Amino acid sequence: MRAIRTLFRLPAALLLLAMLAACQTMSGPGLIRSEVTAELTPESATAMAGDMVGRLAEHVGPGTTTIELRGSDGLFGPALEAALREWGYAVITDQATEGTAVTPLAYSIDPFEGGVLVRFSTLQVELTRMYTLSATGATPASPLSVMQRGSEAAS
Repeated sequence: MRAIRTLFRLPAALLLLAMLAACQTMSGPGLIRSEVTAELTPESATAMAGDMVGRLAEHVGPGTTTIELRGSDGLFGPALEAALREWGYAVITDQATEGTAVTPLAYSIDPFEGGVLVRFSTLQVELTRMYTLSATGATPASPLSVMQRGSEAAS
């Protein structure tokens, strides 16, 4: 009887683990989860947001794109939203998007080898760059890494 009970617990445990893993998935298909684990200043958040949005504009054009901003970290979220608007993007955060063509944007900022690693993720492209932080802001410390997704990447 004990062996039968153990046999039934195994599939239940696997199902529970699968459900928990589903809770840890990304913010959407192909998107990272928006989070900031690095210590930022308002100046560094503004500098990194401005630079990364400028690079995003090379791949996801402003003026015709509505960005659905995923995440609203205390310093970086507002700096990113302001930079997106300055570059001509329409930005929505918590609004309903049914029937509206939007490009979801998620980000992560993590400490890495004495600097911070910034990552932007959309369904079309993922951008990554290292920055060195200073009292006056942030300076790019690596070239931009670009990973294209979908049909555009194949062409």
